[in-house]
Parts: sequence; structure tokens; C-alpha cells
Amino acid sequence: MFDFQVINCVMIELKEFAFNPLQVNTYLLYNEERKCIIVDPACIYQEEKDALSGFIEEQKLKPVMLVNTHCHVDHAVGNGFINEKYGLKPMIHKAGKPILDSAPEQGQLMGFPPFSNPEPEKYLLDNENISLGDDEIEVRYTPGHADGSICLIIHEQKILLSGDVLFANSVGRADLPTGDMGLLRKSIRKKLFTLDDDFVVYPGHGPATTIGNEKAYNPFV
Repeated sequence: MFDFQVINCVMIELKEFAFNPLQVNTYLLYNEERKCIIVDPACIYQEEKDALSGFIEEQKLKPVMLVNTHCHVDHAVGNGFINEKYGLKPMIHKAGKPILDSAPEQGQLMGFPPFSNPEPEKYLLDNENISLGDDEIEVRYTPGHADGSICLIIHEQKILLSGDVLFANSVGRADLPTGDMGLLRKSIRKKLFTLDDDFVVYPGHGPATTIGNEKAYNPFV
């Protein structure tokens, strides 16, 4: 039903889960103080929720922030569980709010179990930094796959969480509502390909890659 792995970093550690039928990558970012950011909680089924909360409990983590890279239902379906379990509401880009509002209806059409849909805690801005202890994570607004799409960048560790903007040798769909392939390519070239080639890219689906690999081999950009 799901798979996950741990990526060890110098200051922030990253835990990856693959949840729900669309195999969305849910990430936990956590530091030595055990503070934790939950990114794109995609857990639908009880065993997925147990895997996520079980790891948090096992590692004695304290969730302090919930971030959606974008508000498509497959990435936001677990927001209600995180809100109920840890009292957190999602932080999103404001342009994604209409998509977040429609998520329960979209989930019903896709056959997902009913879920709650908490209102955003905060609207994130382009080039804003969010803090996890002493570590800074930059938010970059990268529309094209969906209104409100953002990427998260840990510059010191050369880590990029790209959501559904950039995948290994692929890009996010642009044929869904608010998608725009020209805008998506522009976001990737202007906002992501300006990063060093050795940045590791952790996408919303599928395996990790690097900026250098995508510059060299991605046929869509």
C-alpha cells in the first residue's frame, strides 16, 4: 500500500513516505530539536496514518508546521488527519485556496473516503523563508501545474522539494484546471534551474533526481 525511506542530512533529516493510490510522496523534515514540518500529508487509509504518526512517535518528533506544495486532493487529503492529531492547519500559497476548497468534492469523484478540510493557517509568499529551528527553508512560487504551486528549498543542504512541478525526467501535468505548460516551463527554468546542478530534487511523486540531471536530460524542459 505504501513505501518509505529515510534520507540522512547534516542538519535537517528528511523522511519520505509514498501514500495513497497515486503514490504521493509525503515528507517529514525534522531537526536535532525534534521539531518537524509535515509536507503534503497524502495519507488516506488507516495503515498510512498509523505509519506516519508511528514514525513521529517513535522518533519523538513534535510537528510544528503543515505545508502543502499545492492543494490538489491527492496531496491535501491528509490535512484533516494532521489537524485532528496535531492541531496544525495547512500553510499554502493563497492562489491555491480555490483548489483546496474543492478538494473534498474532487476526492469523492476519485473514490477517496470522506475527509475533513481545515482552513489554511497562513498564506505563504514567494521568496519567504520559513524556519525549522535555526534552519531556513525558502518558499518559491512555481505555478504551471496548478495555481498555488510552491517549492521548498534548503539552500545550505542543497535540497529541493519540488511538489508536482518537476519530476525525474518529467514535469507535472498541465492539462488540469489552472495548469499551463508554458508557465510550468517558465517556473522550472527561472525558479529551479537557477539552482546549482548538485541540488537534490525530492518530487511529489517518484524517485529523487538532481537539478543537473534534469537540465541535461529532461525532455519536457
